[in-house]
Amino acid sequence: MAGSQTIEIRQLFHLPEFTEVLRLQQVIWGFADVELLPLRFLVVVSKVGGHVFGAYISHPLPDGSGGGDEMIGFCFAIPGVKPGGRPYLHSHMLGVLPQYHNAGIGRRLKLRQREEALGRGIDLIEWTFDPLELKNAFLNIEKLGAIVRRYSLNQYGVTASPLHGGLPTDRCIAEWWLDSPRVRGVLEGMRPDRHPQECISFPTDIARIRSEEPARARQIQHENAEKFQRAFERGLAVTGFEPNATEGTYLLEPWQ
Repeated sequence: MAGSQTIEIRQLFHLPEFTEVLRLQQVIWGFADVELLPLRFLVVVSKVGGHVFGAYISHPLPDGSGGGDEMIGFCFAIPGVKPGGRPYLHSHMLGVLPQYHNAGIGRRLKLRQREEALGRGIDLIEWTFDPLELKNAFLNIEKLGAIVRRYSLNQYGVTASPLHGGLPTDRCIAEWWLDSPRVRGVLEGMRPDRHPQECISFPTDIARIRSEEPARARQIQHENAEKFQRAFERGLAVTGFEPNATEGTYLLEPWQ
């Protein structure tokens, strides 16, 4: 855990920094080498309108002097253009070392992305996330104010990562409208008014189920994928996420 140590978010531009991003990909997800995003890709991202950020923690020596900084998390986004010409950023990857989970580092990385994007006049960042990862859903929807209106089946194919459990990589697409009243309110701690018309729930122990009961996990994934798709076809959007002791529930309502 971070404890009282200082954590700093830095924008990255240089090869040694990108080498650390490569190492974290291996540690966090356990990807096979062929699945890693290479250094040259991150170089391109940093030069063509995207951005790369690293979260660093300081390790002081016993005498109080600086003992060096360690990268413990990262994120990066690539530039995109919507039909009609609207520029946006696709935040392709965010990861934090397991021992620093629940320390607010992922949220800090996202807020730094928002700051940088708004500084360039970009008002939309999108990313994909696994709807089975309930902590990520809570961060994305409740702590950042993103909404979801699209569902992608097996977006990245089946990977070697043990975190994916051999399941298809189904993904929700988060839309983060950076300067919208909804997002500004959420970031200021306000809870939006909600009028959900549909709820889609996953058991809170879905990570254990994915590891120990893959057939059951696949059934849950498949059934809820159909629910998401039908809801989105009716014009509903995910606008809330409510966890409790037994379930994590996505709340959906009409969205214009």
